[in-house]
Amino acid sequence: MRDLKSKRWIIVKGIAFGGIAVVAAALILFESPSLRTAALLALAVWAACRFYYFLFYVLEHYVDPSLRYASVIALVRAILGKH
Repeated sequence: MRDLKSKRWIIVKGIAFGGIAVVAAALILFESPSLRTAALLALAVWAACRFYYFLFYVLEHYVDPSLRYASVIALVRAILGKH
């Protein structure tokens, strides 16, 4: 698969991911409408975002500049290949 280079399609892709996240969260809250579910969902989303930031920013900028990967799968493959 080629790299996505069009700024317009990158924005469309980002908006689509945001829409998917909002719909999924709404469906979870619709299924189980409670403050506890909302808090756990918010915590899970926050933690996932921080983990993604760690994988693709912190590792490259603070641990090893050679750790540059296009996806989580590429990162896992590289880690498994080193062992």
